[in-house]
Formats: sequence, structure tokens, C-alpha cells
Amino acid sequence: MIVLQDLRLVFGERALFDDISGTIGARDRIGLVGANGAGKSTLIKTLLGEVELTAGEVIKPGYVSLGYLPQDGIEAKGKTLYAEAETAFADALELQTKIDEASEKMYEMDPEDEAYYEIIDQIGEWEQQLEDHEPAKMRSRIERVLTGLGFSHDDMERDTGEFSGGWQMRIALGKLLLQTPSLLLLDEPTNHLDIISQNWLEKYLIGYHGALMVISHDKAFLNAITNKIWEIKFGDLYITKGNYTAYEKAAAERIATQRKKADNQDKEIARQKEFINRFRGNQKKAGMVQSRLKALDKIDRVEVEREEKKIFFRFPPPPPASQKVVEVTGMKKSYGDIHVFTGLDLRIDKGDRIAVVGVNGAGKSTLARILANQEPIDGGEREYGVKTVIGYFAQQQAEELDPEKTVLEEVESVVSEDSDQNPRAALGALLFRKEDQHKSVSVLSGGERNRVALAKMLMQPANFIILDEPTNHLDIRSKSVLQDAINEFDGTVILVSHDRDFLDPVVNKVLEVRPDGSRMLTCNVSEYIARIEQEAGA
Repeated sequence: MIVLQDLRLVFGERALFDDISGTIGARDRIGLVGANGAGKSTLIKTLLGEVELTAGEVIKPGYVSLGYLPQDGIEAKGKTLYAEAETAFADALELQTKIDEASEKMYEMDPEDEAYYEIIDQIGEWEQQLEDHEPAKMRSRIERVLTGLGFSHDDMERDTGEFSGGWQMRIALGKLLLQTPSLLLLDEPTNHLDIISQNWLEKYLIGYHGALMVISHDKAFLNAITNKIWEIKFGDLYITKGNYTAYEKAAAERIATQRKKADNQDKEIARQKEFINRFRGNQKKAGMVQSRLKALDKIDRVEVEREEKKIFFRFPPPPPASQKVVEVTGMKKSYGDIHVFTGLDLRIDKGDRIAVVGVNGAGKSTLARILANQEPIDGGEREYGVKTVIGYFAQQQAEELDPEKTVLEEVESVVSEDSDQNPRAALGALLFRKEDQHKSVSVLSGGERNRVALAKMLMQPANFIILDEPTNHLDIRSKSVLQDAINEFDGTVILVSHDRDFLDPVVNKVLEVRPDGSRMLTCNVSEYIARIEQEAGA
């Protein structure tokens, strides 16, 4: 469907793409991975025609349509939610034109060519879309997609301008899914979704009739929806069939094979050099010596892929803790007429590792602030253990950073003199390269500020750690480092997150927060999702 042919993109002395090639088929499910700054978003912009390449080209038939969801920055207003979603069908009249053009193109193609059957499939999909534009089907599709993404039926007549940034991105995603482009390009689509909506999106994308290319740092999400992984690494593109787990295995085997070949080659070179040195002065062996010298000059050395450094850090040792960490009884919390909690009972004990889950707006972040003693309650009781020491990360803490300091200075400002914590290592784990650590806080993006705030929290000793969406803006490698640190931490942890691959290995309980109540379950998040699916089908 789309061919990337010898793409080269050079910035100064760095080649972001070094003659990379690949093909996107009509039903491909591609996970686009690589370290931050490797060129993932640039590759998507290249497909969209927004990047001027140094060399190479993207070959895309005219009948192929692309749909793109960026990470943020989209806002809709002035229409009701339903009316805004209806605009996804505005180009329906173009479908018949596309069908006619593709049908004409088929007459010029070889029926034995795979592309011939891809066009047949594409035409079938467009014809189905035309049928779906019947008013009754259109309403059904709009409501199915919007409710799947977490909107209620009462939301349908609300002005889109009333929705916050995260919900604005859901609106944009919903419209994109309704448009059904030939290739969906999604950049971190789960960032603004809760676990329930993310589970729905996975199932929707598995059944999507077009192709997908997804940038995501969520391994579980990639495992669920992809059948190919494209990895951009130091300018090269490595393509692996299968999901993310298959890619990890294949990448490890590839590097192991390269190392073995390089090792064997080194041994052979050493053997040849030993022969040359031994017989260099032997006239009878002169011809053989010269022949082996020439062979060594011509040898093509095996190169082993460069690997990014493994970064290591740990939380400060926690102070001694009492058995009861915190307990709330009959707790009430409201914002005006909105009642978030109407009598919550909850006890957290030493050693608990709890994932707080639930739909957006149910009160997860509010509960995190209450447990961190950052938010007053309107009724009931909140009682901490006598030795409880709280460490709390919330994204709004990024707003409290000192813009006059460098990144490193800001993190070092909270490290006590007798601490053995390593701010540089923590910042490195959170994607700040050595040169980035000397940037002024004032020039950082919102995501970078969040990571600095997280690094500051990680420097301070506590025995009760509360992390609200700590994995936003972290890549898979950095999340793994944070996972390791949590697993090594001998304290109590509360995590508000929708990233189940991150959560599953580190939690032993799930606290489900709902508008009509809450419940604590002894399980991990994957087991929780299976449970609610079973309950929904009962």
C-alpha cells in the first residue's frame, strides 16, 4: 500500500534516517518504537508529507487516506459532541470517487500481484463505509465509538468546548476512528484514556479494517494490537514480525548473533595475525604471508549494534513504618454539587502495593491527593500511622519548579547532605541526557517538567509513596527502571495509572474507584480487567 524507499534525513552531522526502507500493507498493525529522539514522530510526519527528506521517497497511491492523532494540542468547540462527531463523515462523497479511481487502476494491474488483491479489499471497505453512512447506522456508530471512549449519553448534547484537554483528545480519536482512513497513525493514543476505555480501544483496533501505525510506550497495548514492530535505532530501521514481546526476543537474538559472529571473526583475525607474525621472515612462506595480509585488508568487519546504556537507580531507604499507614472512615468529598465520595472506608497497611483504577472523573487523583494529605475532606475521618512519612508525585507539582535553576540544580536542591542518592542517575533514567541536565527549567516542555518533578520526589526518603500517573512521558526503558526501583522499595506504594504492563509486576491489590462506590480486590490489573469483563457478560 505504502512504500518507504531509501529514506535519508540528515540534520548537521547526524543522520536521523540512514537509507531506511519498508512497506506498509493494507492490514499491517505496526508498533513504531525507539528511544526518545530516535525519529518516531518524524517518521509519521514524513508519511504525512510534512518533512523534506534529504534523499529517498514515500510512494503512496492516491486512493490511500491517512488519519493522524498527535499526542496533544487538539481542541474542538462550538458544536455539540454528537454534531462534532458527525463531521467525521463530511468527506463521504469522496468515497465513491475513490472507489471509481481504484476500480480503474485495477484494469492496469496484474491479477497475480498482491497489490491487486489489496485494492479489492480496499474497495470493499469503502463500499461498506458508504453503506454505514445511512442515518440509522451513522448514529449507531457514533454512539458506539463515543461511549466506548468513555463519554456518557448525557454528554452527546454538551458543547465540545466544555471538555478538558484529555477529553478533547478522546473527541479527536473518536472522529478519527469514525473516518476509517486507510492508515491510522496514532501517537501515544492511550495517554488520555482510563483502563476501561483503553481496553475498549484495543478491541476496536484489533477489528479495524485498515492499517495501523502506533507509537506507544505501553507494552501490553502493543502486544494486543500489533503484528509488526518497526524499531528506529541510531538511524537504522529494524522490522520484526509479531508483537512487542516477539520483537524483544528477536532483537536480543539478533544482537547475540552479531556478537557471536564478531567474536568468531576476532578469533580468526587473531589466528591469521599469529600465522603472519610467525612466518613473516620465512622465505618459503612469503607468498602465503602476503596472501593473508591482503585478505585481512579486505575483510568486512562484523558490526554489533550499539545498545543504550542501562541506567540504575533506587529510592532512598524508607524510614521505619507502623503497620497502619493511613485509614479513612466515612470520608466525604464534594466539589460544589459534584459528590466525589459519599462515605468511603479505606485502610492501607504497611507493604500494600495498590493500583488505583477507574473511569476518568471517578475521583482517582482526588483520592491520591487526600491520601497524600494535600486535599481537605468534607466529612469523616482521615488518620495516619504514627510513623507514616509521605512521598507524593502529582503532575501539577511541575508548576512549582524554580525556573531560574537548571534541571540538575532543581533536583539536587532536595537531596540531603547525608544521602547517597544520585540525582544524575535518576535524571538519566527519566530521559535527561548529560547535556539536558544543565538546561534551564524555564525552557522545558510540560512533559520534561513532569519528569523533573518526579526525579525530585524520588530523592526524598519516605515509607508511603503515592504516584499519580508517573509513567506519562516515559519510554519503555525508563518505565522498566522505575518498575525495578518500586520492586526494590521496602515500603508502601499507591499508583494511579492506566498502564497495566507497568502495574502488573509491582502491585498486589487493585482499588477500583467508581462514582457509585469503591472496592478493593486482591489481584493485579490484568486479572481485574478479566474480572470486570466476566461481570459485564454475566
